[in-house]
Amino acid sequence: MAVRLHRPSAIDLLLVAVAAVWGSSFLPAKGLAAEVGVPSAVALRFLAAAVAMGMICLVRRERLPRGRGLAVAALLGCSQAAIIGLETWGVHLTSATNAGLLISLSLVMTPALEGLASRDWLPRSYFVAAVAAVVGVALLVGGGGFRPPTAGDALVIVAAVVRALHVTASARLTRGRSDGTFGVVLVQLLVCALGFSLLAGGDLLPAVTRLDAGGWASALFLGLLCSVFAFAVQLWAVRRTSAARASILMGTEPVWALLVGVLLGGEPIGPLGLVGAAVIVAAGYAGQAIERRHREGAAARLSARLSAPGRSTSAPPAPAGTPSDGG
Repeated sequence: MAVRLHRPSAIDLLLVAVAAVWGSSFLPAKGLAAEVGVPSAVALRFLAAAVAMGMICLVRRERLPRGRGLAVAALLGCSQAAIIGLETWGVHLTSATNAGLLISLSLVMTPALEGLASRDWLPRSYFVAAVAAVVGVALLVGGGGFRPPTAGDALVIVAAVVRALHVTASARLTRGRSDGTFGVVLVQLLVCALGFSLLAGGDLLPAVTRLDAGGWASALFLGLLCSVFAFAVQLWAVRRTSAARASILMGTEPVWALLVGVLLGGEPIGPLGLVGAAVIVAAGYAGQAIERRHREGAAARLSARLSAPGRSTSAPPAPAGTPSDGG
């Protein structure tokens, strides 16, 4: 009997494009930071993104959040700035390949933090996957033998922790609110742009004047594609497909980071590093699958209890897993 192969939909292709864009962001970020310094590089990225997102909000007549919503968006902007700042400083001191793989540790950390916040404990098999991811990190950063992470590796690992905290906080602080997503994203981008512009200080204008065509291309790629395009597509796509499917497709980000770093950047990675990279990616996928089965099982048990005779059939919707913000 012939097996029917389902062609990927436009949604699938766009989500893979987002993963590819995020995975390839570490190489231009490394080059731009080397040219103008980390604060100026990140400021240029977010200034370009904020201008583009502001134009989108004007066209859509998007209202900015107010009151508590504005405070939440500004707080999330601060955490987003910390993620990108740590990533960029980290990739400035390590390889783009290492940075792209190490940041994927947030795929394992985020469900654990969500479970801790909701007191919905994950099964032991999930933590086996988490330990495997740590072993993969040791193999990746160890080179020819085991050694502590470099300063750049450590910064990216901290960025992964902050990203997991950011995603968990985003889900809990924005749940049930009616603020427009584009407006919230614009506030975050403005906070990031302002913060890093102040941090760059007097170095920002000279950085702009001496930036060559390649530097401008990197800044616009990071601002327009890695921020505006990726956020907009993620928002559009997750409303039209399952969060689990979106997470799997966007979870290919570390694979793209590895391919771009090794093939285009010419960064060396030894046999142990390749094993470590494979372990990190496999552990991330396994952890996501375990968490998804656990969540679906819990939702099914809750539905069965509520549909039993004498019980109310109305139940609060189980929180769906959402793809994390990328680089």
